[in-house]
Amino acid sequence: MGSPRSSGSTRGSRRRRWASLLGATALAVTAGGALAAPAVAASNVDFATHCIPPAIAGLPPIDGTTTAKITADKTSPQVGDTVTVTYTVVTPAASNPTDLALPADIMTPTGKVTLGGAQTGSVTVTGPRQNPPVPGRGAFPSFSMTGTFTVTTPGAITLSPGDYNIHTSYILELDTPCTVTNPPAPVSETVTAADNPPANTRAISLGSASGSPGAAVAVTGSGFTAGATVTLAGRSASAQTADTATVTADAQGGISGSLVVSDLTTTGVVAYEGGAWSSDLGAGPVAYVVIDDQPVPEGSQKVTTTVRAGTLSMSQAGDAVQLSAVDFGQGGASTGALQTVTVKDFRGGPAGWSLTGKVTDFSGPGAKIDAGKLSWTPACTTKAGSPSTCQAGSAGTVGASGATLASTPDGTATGGEFTTGAQLSLDVPSFTPPGSYAGVLTLTLT
Repeated sequence: MGSPRSSGSTRGSRRRRWASLLGATALAVTAGGALAAPAVAASNVDFATHCIPPAIAGLPPIDGTTTAKITADKTSPQVGDTVTVTYTVVTPAASNPTDLALPADIMTPTGKVTLGGAQTGSVTVTGPRQNPPVPGRGAFPSFSMTGTFTVTTPGAITLSPGDYNIHTSYILELDTPCTVTNPPAPVSETVTAADNPPANTRAISLGSASGSPGAAVAVTGSGFTAGATVTLAGRSASAQTADTATVTADAQGGISGSLVVSDLTTTGVVAYEGGAWSSDLGAGPVAYVVIDDQPVPEGSQKVTTTVRAGTLSMSQAGDAVQLSAVDFGQGGASTGALQTVTVKDFRGGPAGWSLTGKVTDFSGPGAKIDAGKLSWTPACTTKAGSPSTCQAGSAGTVGASGATLASTPDGTATGGEFTTGAQLSLDVPSFTPPGSYAGVLTLTLT
């Protein structure tokens, strides 16, 4: 009978030792604390938290207080922009419940950021498996998680910390979920989104492409704001000449008038609303040449030439991109490079250009990968001697709503040749069914 008692005592001792070790990966919650007053933008906020330690730790659920902060990389985005948010848990509602020190890099956090105001929903955020060693009975360190969302509605969008989970990988894989006791938590950050301006559909045409100095050219157009005062003006390359006139757009946005053109250097005619020409509120330039028919002095010869305005165009090195493969069960980043795109702006006017892209969902064998999983890091170079300088778009999600690959601004001197591309990354979910997946990325030059 003595042997069984000895065996039982040994098993009980082993269970206690394992419980002590496993308890080291559980999260104890600091009890007490009250909600703070509503926070100002981008500030730390406190909120009541209900955490459930892993069952194996033998700890009951404990209510405590979390201090956190939300920041955004863009506080004044436009509709369609991708905003990256960072959820930092400054003071977790948790500490090491045992005397056993925990090693470094065993904690992987995930969580949610709650959107409110003009746009509602939540943003999934994740953090790296990274932490300093935690002493026995010591407080858990601060950690940060990041994620992105696409702005769909103009107005003030509030960002509040939401539920979070700390996954520990030490002896066992364990989770400690912490939920907001009285959701939503206080607002930590606010971004104010602006609506995208409507597409510019203004267009003009001329009654003739040339004329003598002082001749009137008929100008008709469409797409202007009903009742708006529209300025007709001559242009000499990228500069406006002194030849101007005004007309009023009718109820359908149409215009009709004439412009007396006298400047011998005129290369085109524009029409615009507002105090100065812009690509958002203007049309043109449409090519126009003043024919200098002044008599040539005896014994002289007049030598003339013409520089013809060209077009805005793009070409690409290919129409297929093969991304790297990922493993079923692991997923992750499937990467590659966009085929190089060449933009040629030979219009000779004041307008810049914008090259945008959007992508469809990636369809495969009985499943799909959402378009929002594709992100890019754009790059753009300008050919030497070009009047304009190319600007690469921001790194971030492409998605179905689209993003800017590259652009040049309006200016007094525009045009040139540019090459642009991007590094692509498709975030493939871990257990996406094996097979080939394809989506279509469409580029639009305006």
